[in-house]
Amino acid sequence: MGRVVDLQDVLERFAFDNVCKVSFDLDPGCLNPELEEGAARDEESSFSTTFAEAFRNATFLSAQRFRYAIPRSWKIIKLFDIGSERSLRESISTVHEFADQIIHSRKKDKQTIEKQDLLSRFVASSDNYSEKFLRDIVISFLLAGRETTSSALSWFFWILSSRPDVKAKILDEIRSIRAKNIGSETNGYDFEALKEMNYLHAAISESMRLYPPVPVNAAWAMKDDVLPDGTLVKAGWFISYNSFAMGRMEANWGKDCMDYRPERWIDSDGTFRQESPFKFTAFHAGPRMCLGKEMAYIQMKSIVTPRETAPAISNNLTPTLSLWIKNGGEYNFQLSRNNLDFQPLEVNRR
Repeated sequence: MGRVVDLQDVLERFAFDNVCKVSFDLDPGCLNPELEEGAARDEESSFSTTFAEAFRNATFLSAQRFRYAIPRSWKIIKLFDIGSERSLRESISTVHEFADQIIHSRKKDKQTIEKQDLLSRFVASSDNYSEKFLRDIVISFLLAGRETTSSALSWFFWILSSRPDVKAKILDEIRSIRAKNIGSETNGYDFEALKEMNYLHAAISESMRLYPPVPVNAAWAMKDDVLPDGTLVKAGWFISYNSFAMGRMEANWGKDCMDYRPERWIDSDGTFRQESPFKFTAFHAGPRMCLGKEMAYIQMKSIVTPRETAPAISNNLTPTLSLWIKNGGEYNFQLSRNNLDFQPLEVNRR
Protein backbone atom coordinates (compact mmCIF):
# COMPACT_ATOMS: atom_id res chain seq x y z
CA MET A 1 0.00 0.00 0.00
CA GLY A 2 1.41 3.39 -0.95
CA ARG A 3 4.57 1.96 -2.49
CA VAL A 4 6.22 3.94 -5.29
CA VAL A 5 6.73 1.89 -8.45
CA ASP A 6 7.84 2.38 -12.02
CA LEU A 7 4.38 1.83 -13.49
CA GLN A 8 5.58 1.53 -17.07
CA ASP A 9 7.97 -1.26 -16.09
CA VAL A 10 5.24 -3.12 -14.19
CA LEU A 11 2.79 -2.83 -17.09
CA GLU A 12 5.38 -4.07 -19.58
CA ARG A 13 6.07 -7.11 -17.41
CA PHE A 14 2.37 -7.82 -17.01
CA ALA A 15 1.72 -7.46 -20.74
CA PHE A 16 4.58 -9.80 -21.62
CA ASP A 17 3.45 -12.46 -19.12
CA ASN A 18 -0.09 -12.15 -20.43
CA VAL A 19 0.69 -12.36 -24.14
CA CYS A 20 3.05 -15.31 -23.58
CA LYS A 21 0.26 -17.15 -21.77
CA VAL A 22 -2.18 -16.49 -24.62
CA SER A 23 0.39 -17.26 -27.33
CA PHE A 24 1.89 -20.50 -26.04
CA ASP A 25 0.53 -21.18 -22.56
CA LEU A 26 3.73 -20.17 -20.81
CA ASP A 27 4.19 -17.76 -17.93
CA PRO A 28 7.68 -16.18 -18.03
CA GLY A 29 7.05 -14.91 -14.51
CA CYS A 30 8.25 -11.37 -15.18
CA LEU A 31 6.20 -10.19 -12.17
CA ASN A 32 7.60 -12.90 -9.93
CA PRO A 33 9.22 -11.59 -6.71
CA GLU A 34 12.19 -13.87 -7.44
CA LEU A 35 13.02 -11.68 -10.43
CA GLU A 36 13.86 -8.70 -8.27
CA GLU A 37 17.36 -7.40 -8.59
CA GLY A 38 19.82 -9.61 -6.75
CA ALA A 39 17.36 -12.45 -6.21
CA ALA A 40 18.37 -15.99 -7.03
CA ARG A 41 16.75 -17.43 -10.17
CA ASP A 42 16.29 -20.96 -11.35
CA GLU A 43 17.33 -21.95 -14.86
CA GLU A 44 13.84 -21.66 -16.36
CA SER A 45 13.02 -18.22 -14.94
CA SER A 46 16.49 -16.94 -15.86
CA PHE A 47 16.06 -18.05 -19.48
CA SER A 48 12.56 -16.54 -19.62
CA THR A 49 13.94 -13.22 -18.40
CA THR A 50 16.75 -13.39 -20.95
CA PHE A 51 14.13 -13.99 -23.64
CA ALA A 52 12.08 -10.97 -22.51
CA GLU A 53 15.14 -8.72 -22.55
CA ALA A 54 16.27 -10.05 -25.94
CA PHE A 55 12.80 -9.53 -27.40
CA ARG A 56 12.69 -5.90 -26.32
CA ASN A 57 16.22 -5.29 -27.56
CA ALA A 58 15.43 -6.85 -30.95
CA THR A 59 12.30 -4.73 -31.47
CA PHE A 60 14.10 -1.53 -30.51
CA LEU A 61 17.16 -2.15 -32.71
CA SER A 62 14.99 -3.18 -35.67
CA ALA A 63 13.15 0.16 -35.48
CA GLN A 64 16.46 1.99 -35.22
CA ARG A 65 17.37 0.87 -38.74
CA PHE A 66 14.90 3.40 -40.13
CA ARG A 67 16.60 6.29 -38.34
CA TYR A 68 19.99 6.22 -40.04
CA ALA A 69 20.82 9.43 -41.93
CA ILE A 70 21.90 7.35 -44.93
CA PRO A 71 19.14 4.85 -45.85
CA ARG A 72 20.11 1.20 -45.46
CA SER A 73 23.56 2.10 -44.15
CA TRP A 74 22.84 -0.43 -41.41
CA LYS A 75 23.61 -3.13 -43.98
CA ILE A 76 27.29 -2.15 -43.87
CA ILE A 77 27.29 -2.49 -40.07
CA LYS A 78 25.56 -5.85 -40.44
CA LEU A 79 28.16 -7.01 -42.97
CA PHE A 80 30.95 -6.40 -40.45
CA ASP A 81 28.82 -7.81 -37.61
CA ILE A 82 29.56 -4.94 -35.23
CA GLY A 83 27.71 -2.52 -32.97
CA SER A 84 23.93 -2.51 -32.99
CA GLU A 85 23.69 -5.10 -35.77
CA ARG A 86 25.69 -7.63 -33.77
CA SER A 87 23.51 -6.99 -30.73
CA LEU A 88 20.41 -7.38 -32.93
CA ARG A 89 21.66 -10.68 -34.36
CA GLU A 90 22.36 -12.05 -30.87
CA SER A 91 18.97 -10.92 -29.58
CA ILE A 92 17.11 -12.48 -32.52
CA SER A 93 19.05 -15.71 -32.00
CA THR A 94 17.94 -15.80 -28.35
CA VAL A 95 14.31 -15.14 -29.29
CA HIS A 96 14.34 -17.85 -31.97
CA GLU A 97 15.99 -20.35 -29.64
CA PHE A 98 13.35 -19.75 -26.98
CA ALA A 99 10.46 -20.02 -29.46
CA ASP A 100 11.92 -23.15 -31.10
CA GLN A 101 12.22 -24.91 -27.74
CA ILE A 102 8.56 -24.25 -27.00
CA ILE A 103 7.46 -25.42 -30.46
CA HIS A 104 9.49 -28.65 -30.18
CA SER A 105 8.01 -29.30 -26.75
CA ARG A 106 4.46 -28.58 -27.89
CA LYS A 107 4.74 -30.95 -30.85
CA LYS A 108 5.79 -33.76 -28.51
CA ASP A 109 3.09 -33.01 -25.95
CA LYS A 110 0.16 -35.41 -26.32
CA GLN A 111 -2.10 -32.95 -24.50
CA THR A 112 -1.55 -30.22 -27.11
CA ILE A 113 -4.88 -30.89 -28.80
CA GLU A 114 -6.67 -29.99 -25.55
CA LYS A 115 -4.82 -26.70 -25.00
CA GLN A 116 -6.41 -23.41 -26.05
CA ASP A 117 -3.35 -21.20 -26.61
CA LEU A 118 -2.50 -19.86 -30.07
CA LEU A 119 0.48 -22.14 -30.71
CA SER A 120 -1.39 -25.30 -29.68
CA ARG A 121 -4.26 -24.47 -32.01
CA PHE A 122 -1.86 -24.20 -34.95
CA VAL A 123 0.04 -27.36 -33.99
CA ALA A 124 -3.17 -29.36 -33.53
CA SER A 125 -4.67 -28.22 -36.84
CA SER A 126 -4.69 -30.49 -39.87
CA ASP A 127 -2.34 -28.18 -41.78
CA ASN A 128 1.29 -29.22 -41.75
CA TYR A 129 2.85 -25.92 -40.72
CA SER A 130 6.63 -25.64 -40.73
CA GLU A 131 8.39 -24.80 -37.49
CA LYS A 132 9.58 -21.52 -39.00
CA PHE A 133 5.98 -20.59 -39.81
CA LEU A 134 4.89 -21.40 -36.26
CA ARG A 135 7.78 -19.42 -34.83
CA ASP A 136 6.93 -16.40 -36.97
CA ILE A 137 3.27 -16.57 -35.95
CA VAL A 138 4.10 -16.65 -32.25
CA ILE A 139 6.68 -13.87 -32.47
CA SER A 140 4.28 -11.69 -34.49
CA PHE A 141 1.64 -12.12 -31.79
CA LEU A 142 4.15 -11.27 -29.07
CA LEU A 143 5.24 -8.17 -30.97
CA ALA A 144 1.64 -7.02 -31.39
CA GLY A 145 0.65 -7.59 -27.78
CA ARG A 146 3.64 -6.70 -25.64
CA GLU A 147 4.46 -2.99 -25.71
CA THR A 148 1.16 -1.86 -27.22
CA THR A 149 -1.12 -2.45 -24.22
CA SER A 150 1.50 -1.37 -21.69
CA SER A 151 2.28 1.79 -23.67
CA ALA A 152 -1.40 2.71 -23.94
CA LEU A 153 -1.93 2.26 -20.20
CA SER A 154 1.25 4.13 -19.29
CA TRP A 155 0.08 7.21 -21.18
CA PHE A 156 -3.47 6.79 -19.83
CA PHE A 157 -2.36 6.77 -16.19
CA TRP A 158 -0.02 9.68 -16.89
CA ILE A 159 -2.91 11.76 -18.26
CA LEU A 160 -5.29 10.61 -15.52
CA SER A 161 -2.91 11.75 -12.77
CA SER A 162 -3.43 15.37 -13.85
CA ARG A 163 -7.17 15.09 -14.55
CA PRO A 164 -9.03 14.51 -11.26
CA ASP A 165 -12.30 15.40 -12.99
CA VAL A 166 -11.95 12.48 -15.43
CA LYS A 167 -10.85 10.14 -12.66
CA ALA A 168 -13.90 11.09 -10.59
CA LYS A 169 -16.25 10.30 -13.49
CA ILE A 170 -14.55 6.94 -14.05
CA LEU A 171 -14.91 6.05 -10.36
CA ASP A 172 -18.57 7.11 -10.38
CA GLU A 173 -19.21 4.81 -13.33
CA ILE A 174 -17.38 1.93 -11.64
CA ARG A 175 -19.36 2.42 -8.42
CA SER A 176 -22.63 2.49 -10.33
CA ILE A 177 -21.89 -0.73 -12.20
CA ARG A 178 -20.56 -2.40 -9.07
CA ALA A 179 -23.76 -1.51 -7.21
CA LYS A 180 -25.76 -3.34 -9.88
CA ASN A 181 -23.53 -6.40 -9.54
CA ILE A 182 -23.66 -6.76 -5.76
CA GLY A 183 -24.06 -10.42 -4.94
CA SER A 184 -22.26 -11.56 -8.07
CA GLU A 185 -19.98 -14.55 -7.56
CA THR A 186 -17.31 -13.13 -9.87
CA ASN A 187 -14.16 -11.69 -8.35
CA GLY A 188 -14.03 -8.23 -9.84
CA TYR A 189 -15.92 -7.52 -13.07
CA ASP A 190 -17.03 -9.97 -15.72
CA PHE A 191 -17.04 -9.34 -19.46
CA GLU A 192 -20.55 -7.85 -19.52
CA ALA A 193 -19.81 -5.46 -16.65
CA LEU A 194 -16.66 -4.23 -18.37
CA LYS A 195 -18.63 -3.65 -21.58
CA GLU A 196 -20.99 -1.35 -19.66
CA MET A 197 -18.13 1.00 -18.72
CA ASN A 198 -18.70 3.45 -21.55
CA TYR A 199 -16.97 6.42 -19.98
CA LEU A 200 -13.87 4.38 -19.12
CA HIS A 201 -13.87 3.08 -22.70
CA ALA A 202 -14.04 6.67 -23.92
CA ALA A 203 -11.27 7.83 -21.57
CA ILE A 204 -8.93 5.08 -22.78
CA SER A 205 -9.79 5.75 -26.43
CA GLU A 206 -9.17 9.48 -26.00
CA SER A 207 -5.78 8.72 -24.47
CA MET A 208 -4.89 6.52 -27.46
CA ARG A 209 -6.06 9.24 -29.86
CA LEU A 210 -3.45 11.61 -28.44
CA TYR A 211 -0.82 8.98 -27.61
CA PRO A 212 -1.37 5.95 -29.89
CA PRO A 213 0.58 2.82 -28.87
CA VAL A 214 2.04 2.66 -32.40
CA PRO A 215 2.56 6.33 -33.34
CA VAL A 216 3.97 5.62 -36.81
CA ASN A 217 3.23 2.70 -39.11
CA ALA A 218 4.35 1.79 -42.60
CA ALA A 219 3.94 -0.67 -45.45
CA TRP A 220 5.87 -1.74 -48.53
CA ALA A 221 3.90 -1.83 -51.78
CA MET A 222 4.23 -5.26 -53.41
CA LYS A 223 2.53 -4.12 -56.62
CA ASP A 224 1.10 -1.00 -58.27
CA ASP A 225 -2.05 0.26 -56.58
CA VAL A 226 -4.34 3.28 -56.36
CA LEU A 227 -5.51 4.76 -53.05
CA PRO A 228 -9.22 5.68 -52.59
CA ASP A 229 -8.47 9.36 -53.28
CA GLY A 230 -6.83 8.49 -56.61
CA THR A 231 -3.21 8.67 -55.45
CA LEU A 232 -1.01 6.30 -57.45
CA VAL A 233 1.27 3.96 -55.50
CA LYS A 234 3.99 2.15 -57.42
CA ALA A 235 5.42 -1.26 -56.55
CA GLY A 236 8.40 -0.94 -54.24
CA TRP A 237 7.28 2.34 -52.70
CA PHE A 238 7.55 2.73 -48.94
CA ILE A 239 4.32 4.18 -47.53
CA SER A 240 3.95 5.41 -43.98
CA TYR A 241 1.28 7.16 -41.95
CA ASN A 242 1.48 8.97 -38.62
CA SER A 243 -1.29 8.09 -36.16
CA PHE A 244 0.18 10.54 -33.65
CA ALA A 245 -0.31 13.44 -36.07
CA MET A 246 -3.66 12.21 -37.42
CA GLY A 247 -5.07 12.12 -33.89
CA ARG A 248 -4.22 15.82 -33.50
CA MET A 249 -5.59 17.13 -36.81
CA GLU A 250 -8.22 19.84 -36.50
CA ALA A 251 -9.82 18.66 -39.74
CA ASN A 252 -10.52 15.29 -38.12
CA TRP A 253 -11.23 16.14 -34.49
CA GLY A 254 -12.25 19.80 -34.36
CA LYS A 255 -10.69 22.90 -32.84
CA ASP A 256 -10.24 21.18 -29.48
CA CYS A 257 -8.18 18.39 -31.07
CA MET A 258 -5.27 19.00 -28.68
CA ASP A 259 -7.48 18.71 -25.60
CA TYR A 260 -8.02 15.49 -23.68
CA ARG A 261 -11.82 15.24 -23.68
CA PRO A 262 -13.37 11.74 -23.30
CA GLU A 263 -16.84 13.25 -23.82
CA ARG A 264 -16.18 13.49 -27.57
CA TRP A 265 -16.66 9.69 -27.63
CA ILE A 266 -19.98 9.70 -25.74
CA ASP A 267 -23.42 10.02 -27.36
CA SER A 268 -26.29 11.96 -25.78
CA ASP A 269 -27.68 8.74 -24.27
CA GLY A 270 -24.37 8.01 -22.51
CA THR A 271 -23.26 5.17 -24.79
CA PHE A 272 -19.87 4.94 -26.43
CA ARG A 273 -19.71 6.28 -29.98
CA GLN A 274 -17.49 4.33 -32.35
CA GLU A 275 -15.35 6.31 -34.76
CA SER A 276 -14.25 5.12 -38.18
CA PRO A 277 -11.01 3.10 -37.88
CA PHE A 278 -9.71 5.19 -40.79
CA LYS A 279 -10.10 8.24 -38.53
CA PHE A 280 -9.07 6.64 -35.22
CA THR A 281 -6.17 4.52 -36.44
CA ALA A 282 -4.80 3.19 -33.14
CA PHE A 283 -5.87 -0.33 -34.17
CA HIS A 284 -5.24 0.09 -37.90
CA ALA A 285 -8.15 -0.36 -40.35
CA GLY A 286 -9.49 -2.51 -43.16
CA PRO A 287 -8.43 -6.14 -43.69
CA ARG A 288 -5.39 -5.65 -41.42
CA MET A 289 -7.40 -4.33 -38.48
CA CYS A 290 -5.92 -5.48 -35.18
CA LEU A 291 -7.40 -8.86 -34.23
CA GLY A 292 -6.73 -8.21 -30.56
CA LYS A 293 -8.62 -4.90 -30.34
CA GLU A 294 -11.44 -6.10 -28.09
CA MET A 295 -9.07 -8.17 -25.96
CA ALA A 296 -6.87 -5.09 -25.51
CA TYR A 297 -9.79 -2.99 -24.26
CA ILE A 298 -10.90 -5.73 -21.86
CA GLN A 299 -7.36 -6.07 -20.51
CA MET A 300 -6.95 -2.34 -20.02
CA LYS A 301 -10.32 -1.96 -18.32
CA SER A 302 -9.57 -4.91 -16.05
CA ILE A 303 -6.33 -3.26 -14.93
CA VAL A 304 -7.80 0.22 -14.47
CA THR A 305 -10.99 -0.60 -12.55
CA PRO A 306 -9.57 -1.54 -9.11
CA ARG A 307 -6.80 1.03 -8.89
CA GLU A 308 -5.97 4.64 -8.28
CA THR A 309 -2.68 6.28 -9.12
CA ALA A 310 -0.96 9.42 -7.94
CA PRO A 311 2.26 10.79 -9.44
CA ALA A 312 5.15 10.33 -7.03
CA ILE A 313 7.65 12.29 -9.11
CA SER A 314 6.92 15.08 -11.58
CA ASN A 315 8.79 14.62 -14.86
CA ASN A 316 8.77 16.48 -18.15
CA LEU A 317 8.31 13.64 -20.62
CA THR A 318 9.67 14.01 -24.13
CA PRO A 319 7.98 11.74 -26.72
CA THR A 320 10.35 9.70 -28.85
CA LEU A 321 9.96 7.33 -31.79
CA SER A 322 9.29 4.13 -29.87
CA LEU A 323 6.43 2.17 -28.37
CA TRP A 324 7.31 3.16 -24.82
CA ILE A 325 7.73 6.45 -22.97
CA LYS A 326 11.27 7.80 -23.07
CA ASN A 327 13.17 7.55 -19.76
CA GLY A 328 10.60 5.05 -18.51
CA GLY A 329 12.69 4.35 -15.40
CA GLU A 330 11.76 7.81 -14.10
CA TYR A 331 8.03 7.29 -14.67
CA ASN A 332 7.01 6.55 -11.08
CA PHE A 333 3.57 6.33 -9.52
CA GLN A 334 2.06 5.51 -6.18
CA LEU A 335 -0.74 2.97 -6.23
CA SER A 336 -3.49 2.80 -3.62
CA ARG A 337 -7.00 1.54 -3.05
CA ASN A 338 -9.86 3.35 -4.76
CA ASN A 339 -12.23 2.83 -1.83
CA LEU A 340 -14.14 0.15 -3.72
CA ASP A 341 -12.98 -2.67 -1.45
CA PHE A 342 -10.43 -3.98 -3.94
CA GLN A 343 -6.93 -5.04 -3.04
CA PRO A 344 -4.17 -2.71 -4.23
CA LEU A 345 -1.95 -3.79 -7.08
CA GLU A 346 0.99 -5.80 -5.80
CA VAL A 347 4.22 -4.90 -7.54
CA ASN A 348 7.75 -6.13 -7.21
CA ARG A 349 10.64 -4.00 -8.31
CA ARG A 350 13.75 -5.29 -10.01
